[in-house]
Order: sequence, then C-alpha cells, then structure tokens
Amino acid sequence: MSYVVTSKVKALIKKHKMNTAGDFVHALDKEIESHVSKAAARAKSNGRKTVRAGDL
Repeated sequence: MSYVVTSKVKALIKKHKMNTAGDFVHALDKEIESHVSKAAARAKSNGRKTVRAGDL
C-alpha cells in the first residue's frame, strides 16, 4: 500500500532542485509505516485509541 502521492513527493524534491531516485518513494512509504506503527503502539500503551502528534 502506498501512503504518499509520488507526484507530490517528486515535486517537492524538484522544488529543492534535486532528482528523485527510483527507490526513494518506496523507502519513504516504509518510513511512514514505521512511524505510524510506533505512534499507534505508544498511544495504545498510554490507554488511548487516538493517535496524537505527540506520539510521533
């Protein structure tokens, strides 16, 4: 499952006058998945069902 819009990520990188490697967006998706999983686990361990910004 993809969590980011590839064209938006590439446009942001292009804004910094850089190119995007073919594996970058996939790696970014994996990073997002990891951060969300950790945040959800933290919220759960605090007895909440709501993930907050502070859980990141």
